[in-house]
Amino acid sequence: MTTPRILVDGDACPVKEEIYKVAYRRDVPVVVVSNSPFRVPLHPLVSRVVVSDGFDAADDWIAERADSRAVVITADILLADRCLKAGATVLAPTGKPFTASSIGGAIATRAIMADLRAGGDVIGGPAPFAKTDRSRFLQALDTALVKLAR
Repeated sequence: MTTPRILVDGDACPVKEEIYKVAYRRDVPVVVVSNSPFRVPLHPLVSRVVVSDGFDAADDWIAERADSRAVVITADILLADRCLKAGATVLAPTGKPFTASSIGGAIATRAIMADLRAGGDVIGGPAPFAKTDRSRFLQALDTALVKLAR
């Protein structure tokens, strides 16, 4: 059995510091994947992978390594779907888990919103990231790692 690990879709992830905090406490390795380099802590549990700037290169890297021992952190619904199909636990940065039963609705909503935007409709984006989102995320990540440790 391989050790649990956290795979982070890192380019726009607003909870990287929270991920590191939980990873250090739980002694779980973290891989931050991005299209461009940015600073990550110099810590033996944290590594950074910079992929090409090709379309979906970071998503492809993460999806190819997602499995039942991985917790994937992403706001990308299509990446979440790929990782769920590989058996991974998937969390949004707000702490909301993506599940097999919820991903279909999320994909459908994404498609509807894309069609509305393409038709010229002015629609609002997601709610601003809040302090409660950080708190919910910390709890969800900790819970996911406890489940994987069993």
